[in-house]
Amino acid sequence: MTLQRGQLTDRHAPFQFSAHTRVDFSDTDAQAIVYYGRYLPYFDMARVEYLRHLGLLDPTPRAEEFVMRALSVEYFAPARFDDPIEIFVRVARIGRSSITWEFAAYGGDDRLLVTSSQTAVLIDITERRPVAVPAAYRTTVQELEGAGLELANPA
Repeated sequence: MTLQRGQLTDRHAPFQFSAHTRVDFSDTDAQAIVYYGRYLPYFDMARVEYLRHLGLLDPTPRAEEFVMRALSVEYFAPARFDDPIEIFVRVARIGRSSITWEFAAYGGDDRLLVTSSQTAVLIDITERRPVAVPAAYRTTVQELEGAGLELANPA
């Protein structure tokens, strides 16, 4: 069975892709709203669906992996148990060895809940050193993101 959690969209430019989830009871705190740290798994899920859609998801361990370098999160409105959430995701920039992701989570009433910017660096796992993002990866992402994607010189 194939579970469809993400799709192409044009509802919130410059985002081209979104994924859907619903707030679980375990995601809420004593105030009955989504605990701030629970948004990070939502963003991870959206990133996975984006990569799956592009055919770039490879769950097997590899010699080179993306690792998180930096992230920022801004909160605008609360979500509560059982609320639907749509997480918009895009690659905003591909550097020589890094990728910057942007996210925006909206509630079922199309109210902006949270935004995030995250930068991951591709490293050689053994050497723990940055390596260049492969050209095929760049091209695949660029085909979806188009002119909105900032591309640094890979050299």
